[in-house]
Amino acid sequence: MWFGPVAVADAEGAILAHGVHYADGRFPKGRIIGAGDVARLIRSGIETITVARLEDGDVGEDAAASRIAARLAGPNLTVSAAYTGRVNLFAAADGLALVEAATIHALNRADEAVTIATVPPFTPVLKGQMLATIKIIPFAVSDSIISNLEWMLAWTGPVSLAPWAGLSAGLVQTTLPGTKPSVLDKSVSVTAARMAGIGGDLLGEVRVPHAVAPLADALRETEGDILLVIGASAITDRRDVIPAAIAAAGGKVLHFGMPVDPGNLLLLGMLDGRPVLGLPGCARSPKLNGVDWVLQRLGAGLPVDAAAIMGMGVGGLLAEIAGRPLPRALATALPRAPRIHGLVLAGGFGRRMGDGNKLLREWQGAPLVRHVVQSALSAQLAGVTVATGHQEADISRVLDGLSIDFAHAPDHGDGMSATLKAGLSALPDGIDGVLVLLGDMPRVTPAIINQMVAAFSPDDGRAIILPTCGGQRGNPVLWDAAFIPEMLTLTGDKGARTLIAAHAPVVCEVAVEDTGVLLDVDVPEDLARLD
Repeated sequence: MWFGPVAVADAEGAILAHGVHYADGRFPKGRIIGAGDVARLIRSGIETITVARLEDGDVGEDAAASRIAARLAGPNLTVSAAYTGRVNLFAAADGLALVEAATIHALNRADEAVTIATVPPFTPVLKGQMLATIKIIPFAVSDSIISNLEWMLAWTGPVSLAPWAGLSAGLVQTTLPGTKPSVLDKSVSVTAARMAGIGGDLLGEVRVPHAVAPLADALRETEGDILLVIGASAITDRRDVIPAAIAAAGGKVLHFGMPVDPGNLLLLGMLDGRPVLGLPGCARSPKLNGVDWVLQRLGAGLPVDAAAIMGMGVGGLLAEIAGRPLPRALATALPRAPRIHGLVLAGGFGRRMGDGNKLLREWQGAPLVRHVVQSALSAQLAGVTVATGHQEADISRVLDGLSIDFAHAPDHGDGMSATLKAGLSALPDGIDGVLVLLGDMPRVTPAIINQMVAAFSPDDGRAIILPTCGGQRGNPVLWDAAFIPEMLTLTGDKGARTLIAAHAPVVCEVAVEDTGVLLDVDVPEDLARLD
């Protein structure tokens, strides 16, 4: 890759290395300089800019990141589109992150141009949370570098997710004279919450005296995929009451003790093919401890044996002690995929098309509006709402069977803004943004939508996302949810486009090669242009 300063007049086709302000705006770094850009810069008196140019054998940053991500991602992950050389891997379900640390270390040591960051192995994650990010540092890298990394990843997806298996548990608590029922009751609620946190259920609880025989009988009779025992007195030896009861019930003690604090006195056994955990006193507390680490692995369907427990020491100091740099109370949530909801505008009259509703016109065997909705459903969106107006029943009919919501604009005759506002008012709570699609643009693909979602980052100044093709802005438009109140004040037939100029500093253009972002259907001749 060539990198350095050039005269603006010679910069067409190059990649802008640093953002540059000109008379009427700003070009961000990474922009491909077009002929119109050259003219704007020259008119603004800018003579030199720093650029990058790909050379033979180079792979652009987005293509390089996508190639690595395709090999890096194992089961149960969602892979984002690439943007500025970055691809993120998100959990497709709740579960436990699986990371082959040795492989990630090897990949990061292969070349400084490629970086891979992940969550720690065995981190519990929620659906949509980020497990890993791949970032290509320069604007392009040699194909030989990427090919070498692909070879290193030929037989493995070192980042994956083990979804919760939906385990059930039975809880047995032992009592001694003076044991407070309130303590036992709290242990039940805390244990139920722990099981819920790994996608499981606490089937029930039984209380017996702290002695071998009654505990052994309770273990034989208690139902559940796993058995949990909280003793009135902590286990201090393999010959203590709880391990002895496991043996008396016909089971076996596999391991006692773990290098995790709190949680040192955990015991692992097996009875009738079911794991039995003798829990330390910290299990009565909702705070993170070694019990959670073992339950999380079991809850994800992973084997837990003596070797697995003895391997938990690094990072196993969980106690909140003076001087600990990041107490659990200050830990922040993992980053997650943005929750973007699709809104398809399908309420207009389409008078320029002539007779009939243009959105019902067929192209490639299906009505135009169905193509748009199906693309939205196939993309990385949290959901899709269709805003109807003219011929509401017919629009709904051709979308039958699709997993979408509807919003109707009875005042759709007032212009596009009426349909837009009806749709915005019906959006679910908790979304981060809304992608507004036009029902007469059937060539907008899921890949284009995913590119726009990948670019969305209000914290980085990218709150309104527009696709461009050949330097011309197109549709759809992705809006930060913070703009919805302002969008609800619009009137007439101009839609939300009037707001873009007012918020130019947070507008991000995503260059695509597909002309589908420019092609809407207004007149019969436009149908032919789609092919």
